[in-house]
Amino acid sequence: MKKIYIIISLLLINVFCFSQSRYISDVTKKIVFSRDGGKCQCCGSSASLEYDHITPFSCGGSSDASNIQLLCLPCNRSKSNSCYCKIHNRKVGTNCCDGASTVGKSSTDTHNPATSSQCTGTTLKGVRCKNRTTSSSGRCHLH
Repeated sequence: MKKIYIIISLLLINVFCFSQSRYISDVTKKIVFSRDGGKCQCCGSSASLEYDHITPFSCGGSSDASNIQLLCLPCNRSKSNSCYCKIHNRKVGTNCCDGASTVGKSSTDTHNPATSSQCTGTTLKGVRCKNRTTSSSGRCHLH
């Protein structure tokens, strides 16, 4: 009888743990790679590609194909938890703060410095945060 309870509890744990997971299935990866043409959706590079959440996972974004895109390593790292590729100054995601989709916007469609600014908070490494914020306190949602 104990074995049955253990098996059932393990199954329930697996269901609940993987329902909110960053894990991107192989099927989803194939769909996204094919859809995006095997190129970074920011700069068009085909080297060092990574699968990126358009709406960041930390902001409630899912791991469905509709929320995943291909970005090269430099673009993905500069995007981090925002919607801007800081290298190319281009929107490549969905802004967590207002929920407006920005995928596929032109390179001339950049952030408005009058309405947003760089966060004044510091990271755990003691470096200034690179996130953008519209908060009157000057800090992003992480600080």
